[in-house]
Amino acid sequence: MLLFNFQDFISEMREKADKKEIVEKYEQLYGPIQGDIYDQVRYTDYLSKFSYVEYATSEELSDDFDWDLLQKLVLGSFSSDYELKFDQEKHEYELYIAVKNGDQSVVKTLSELWSFQVLRLYEIYIEEQLNLHILKAEDEDQGAIDAQREVRLKNWGAILDTMDRVQLAEEVKASQEEMLGDLMGQL
Repeated sequence: MLLFNFQDFISEMREKADKKEIVEKYEQLYGPIQGDIYDQVRYTDYLSKFSYVEYATSEELSDDFDWDLLQKLVLGSFSSDYELKFDQEKHEYELYIAVKNGDQSVVKTLSELWSFQVLRLYEIYIEEQLNLHILKAEDEDQGAIDAQREVRLKNWGAILDTMDRVQLAEEVKASQEEMLGDLMGQL
């Protein structure tokens, strides 16, 4: 059973005075928030377009969260930056999240976070998506929000292209080293 439940989170937001208004505004504009997050317009229209790349997670938490969803939330966020780096020692990707607060920037890898920190990320990013959808409907900023979303999707596409080229180059290099070893063995 996953530790984050979308509907439970929405219910918690309804009960908090400072968060209740977000849910009410969203529902006035788009209708009741029902079903799972995958049924929501902000997921289907935007977040679902980010393809998943497997990355390192804490072994203790590997079955506790929907890591694909969390990655999509991170990639789609306007409030943080990310980097996906291949760890040569672990032979897997690490997802780094960078959050700026004033003059300071905090960078963490997802694999080093505790469960309560991961839960908090879900809450922050889902609340951000709700607020952005409200802004899109209420404001003249719709074009700016759509443009920023498009930029984030294009950046992710460029990262995926680069990852593919790097992997292909590594495969070619390994193949060449193997052939060179075979040739040296024949001498």
